[in-house]
Amino acid sequence: MNRKLFAAAAITALAALPLAAETYSVDPGHSGVSFTVRHMVTNVRGRFNDFGGKVNMDPKNLPASSVEFHIKTASIDTGVPDRDKHLRSADFFDAEKYPEIVFKSDSIAPAGKDKYNVTGTLTMHGVSKKVTLPVSFLGQAKDPGGNTRAGFETETTLNRKDYGINWNKALDNGGVLLGEDVKVDVNLETKADGGAEKKGK
Repeated sequence: MNRKLFAAAAITALAALPLAAETYSVDPGHSGVSFTVRHMVTNVRGRFNDFGGKVNMDPKNLPASSVEFHIKTASIDTGVPDRDKHLRSADFFDAEKYPEIVFKSDSIAPAGKDKYNVTGTLTMHGVSKKVTLPVSFLGQAKDPGGNTRAGFETETTLNRKDYGINWNKALDNGGVLLGEDVKVDVNLETKADGGAEKKGK
């Protein structure tokens, strides 16, 4: 009987302990994925409207955290329908064949106050490459509904040709229509998955 009581007490105590890590899901309504690429003599900006992901985060030990993030290539939006159609085609993202861009982290290393180098595999257009993203942790807060939120942002530059996105057009006076380097900005607000869903924005 004493053993049973001890076991029951131990299970109760363990259940009451908070987990070190918690899963946070990306809130698309308060997040954004945008990019900038050179077009002849200016910079064209665009965004992706459909994306999501999860961060398995230990606030007391962020290097022990992990992240997985995905973007639907068909959701590309530069504000020009004909251009967006071309970007979804086989000349660029080939959205029908490669519907997602995916990043999965392998390791996280401190790089200054609230800054981390997140290394992982980025898969785009059927090509997978190791990349290191400079990520800033923007902190945690409770929203009006009592949900715990956490914010992250990163800015990086990718060479599209590294992922087999090679289309271009030569100009009559020399040079090419599009630049190879694409500046990418990702700002994420995430919400803790644990507990009952609460109202609040």
